[in-house]
Amino acid sequence: MKKVISTPNAPKAVGPYSQAIEVNGTIYISGQVPVNPATGNIPETIEEQTTQSLENIGAILKEAGCSYDNVVKTTVLLDDMNNFAAMNAIYAKYFEKDMPARACYQVAKLPLGVKVEIESIAVK
Repeated sequence: MKKVISTPNAPKAVGPYSQAIEVNGTIYISGQVPVNPATGNIPETIEEQTTQSLENIGAILKEAGCSYDNVVKTTVLLDDMNNFAAMNAIYAKYFEKDMPARACYQVAKLPLGVKVEIESIAVK
């Protein structure tokens, strides 16, 4: 049975999708762009954008009764692979041990003109 996970502490979906779906204890979190859910603002730098995207993921994880420790897989989309090291430095602050599997890609363009989008999968 699938359960929709939704919180006002992460940005509302900008299309026909859910923030996250839980199925049999696995939480599939949609790609999170760096929109501050309280203000709608998007930070400027890749470091700030990575932080906001991961904070949005954290809010969804909390709503699902999980934490970053439950994350088993992430996918990071960057608009410029030259931002890889800066993104990685922030990412490493959120995943310090038993890091999840990850893929990272450069893409031509991301929603709202952001520099980073991160999706994740967590297991209870």
